[in-house]
Amino acid sequence: MGDPFLQRNSAPGLFYGGKMRPDVLNTLFKSITELKGVGPRTAPLIEKLAGRFIVDLLWHLPSGIIDRRYAPKVADAEPGAIATITLQITKHYPSRNKRQPYKIVGMDDTGAMSLIFFHARADYLNKMLPEGETRIVSGKVERFGDGIQMTHPDHIGTTAEIDALKKVEPVYPLTAGVSLKVLGKAIMAALASAPDLPEWLDGPLKDREKWADWETALAQAHAPESNLDLMPTTAARRRLAYDELLANQLALAIVRAQMKRVKGLPLKGDGSLRKKVLDTLPFKMTGAQTFAIAEIDADLASDFRMLRLLQGDVGSGKTVVALLAMLSAVEAGAQAVIMAPTEILARQHFETISAMAEAADLKPVLLTGRERGKSRQAILEKLASGAARMAVGTHALFQDDVHYHDLRLAVIDEQHRFGVHQRLTLAAKGRAVDVLVMTATPIPRTLMLTAYGDMDVSRLMEKPAGRKPIKTVLISNDRLDEVVGAVKRAIDGGARVYWVCPLIEESETTDMAAAEARYDHLKSIFGARTGLVHGRMKSTDKDAAMTAFKDGEIDLLVATTVIEVGVDVPEASVMVIEHAERFGLAQLHQLRGRIGRGADASTCLLLHTGQLGETAKARLKTMRETDDGFVIAEKDLELRGAGELLGTRQSGMPEFRLADLAEHADLLQIARDNAELILTNDPELQGPRGPALRTLLYLFERDAAVRNLRSG
Repeated sequence: MGDPFLQRNSAPGLFYGGKMRPDVLNTLFKSITELKGVGPRTAPLIEKLAGRFIVDLLWHLPSGIIDRRYAPKVADAEPGAIATITLQITKHYPSRNKRQPYKIVGMDDTGAMSLIFFHARADYLNKMLPEGETRIVSGKVERFGDGIQMTHPDHIGTTAEIDALKKVEPVYPLTAGVSLKVLGKAIMAALASAPDLPEWLDGPLKDREKWADWETALAQAHAPESNLDLMPTTAARRRLAYDELLANQLALAIVRAQMKRVKGLPLKGDGSLRKKVLDTLPFKMTGAQTFAIAEIDADLASDFRMLRLLQGDVGSGKTVVALLAMLSAVEAGAQAVIMAPTEILARQHFETISAMAEAADLKPVLLTGRERGKSRQAILEKLASGAARMAVGTHALFQDDVHYHDLRLAVIDEQHRFGVHQRLTLAAKGRAVDVLVMTATPIPRTLMLTAYGDMDVSRLMEKPAGRKPIKTVLISNDRLDEVVGAVKRAIDGGARVYWVCPLIEESETTDMAAAEARYDHLKSIFGARTGLVHGRMKSTDKDAAMTAFKDGEIDLLVATTVIEVGVDVPEASVMVIEHAERFGLAQLHQLRGRIGRGADASTCLLLHTGQLGETAKARLKTMRETDDGFVIAEKDLELRGAGELLGTRQSGMPEFRLADLAEHADLLQIARDNAELILTNDPELQGPRGPALRTLLYLFERDAAVRNLRSG
């Protein structure tokens, strides 16, 4: 799905009152093909690397430097060093055949040096390095035999250009087919086209942080003088990171303010159905669940539409909270739905909710892609007439031909797997629909602020009473036979076992265990009661394997990460994860959460290679030491950075180009507070700083975010 925070807006966008993108930014939103040197061959490569607009090149910051200030005499030039050397060109030695290089000899008053070129054109070299003329060459010095040489100098210039060549050159992240010279020129051209923009920062903050204006900070970030200038802690990079974070937080604050202005319909039940369900629950609600329900009730009863995120670790009891919220809607005479990202998860929710709702004489309906023909038509009629008060399903719940009698509450599970458009469509199926979003993915506070800053948040920090901690053990892959023996003993004792592999089939380029190969191996030991599930299987086959495991027809399920969000199998008490070092912390935590749901003590075995890197060691150590998803999420952010965390590129979370959430967490909090203050004092951005702040939003393309995030 597309990232709602980065929906591209190639045509001028709309913002408050139909105003278009400020003209001052038009140059930056032209195609990179407008830049000299970016032709039809390189444009697609640069676009893949940085983006398709000129502004994208401004955000593509240097990752290294080449220092060309070292300018020795020929005799003093150190082999292996980057040097800028002044030479008088004495003689050309063209290549006799294609295999031989073209050699040019140059001299200074201390000795001679060879310049080597492969596959070079003689006319070009004679023009660039004419015999008898003095030229400056810059590149890597190499020793060859008794002499020194430079192969394909990076730069060639005249003596008048020596100051331009003797400098520190930024090195940018590259991709195959794009040279540093081509990309560097394009970025320099983009910087030259950067306009002088009005200042959107408030003076005291700018003075306190000793920040330059936007254009100066941008120029400084692209002109590092040393490796220290590449650090995210430099004033220039902090200023640019703050600009991006302020745009993000301001857009979210606007959405939040708009949501608060959208009138809702108060929804308040009498508690009768809820009481019937609570009286039959075999467990006592946790304090966190009770508190979350109180927050949701207050939202539902208010005059504004609810947009709340319910965040809880695996097994923290989110489904019960969701059901109690849905019962409030039913008690008030309305309808409620819960939408899950996969059919298997929808069916699990349906079973769980149906069992609990039975106490209140309610029969939810299930609507997924599998329901067809007469059975589907019967469900649609019940939803349209209001006979069905509660529905559970997948995206099938908001197809065009699905109509509701009075839909007032939509619960969306694992919401990051849905697009914004899908949530909008579901919310549009009723009148002023209240939205409760749920996720079992623990999210660090900094990511919460950037991705869900427009929502109210409830967190379930407690586990239900009676849940036993999962014992987590690290084992070397070399001890695989011992692990198989332990699994056999567990199965003989009545346990069910997950065995997770990182790949589906064997690959020549990796030693990772493949699910299919491991399945064949384990089936030869454990026989027909071994199952397999992976992402490339048909949905029906996948569901059949998971159902067989749940129903106890198979004892050992070999799987890829498709089980990360899957069915609840209380009898599953052992999990083996092969090559655990290849998984992210959050993913390991989600996988481990598949066990430990029943009365039996549970064990998670993390198999790893002998030679672990520091990050992998820290990751596995964290898994062994804690099962707190929120602690794990913060550690994951620290170890991996926000770009990789939780697969943010696929999850609808914003991708930041300038801000590093692990390094700039303090700036995020300042940006959040500042955004709230700005909108408190100037809700329509019409005051003195208003135009500058609007320019900021358009600069970071948050105009699209404002439109698209109204669904939450």
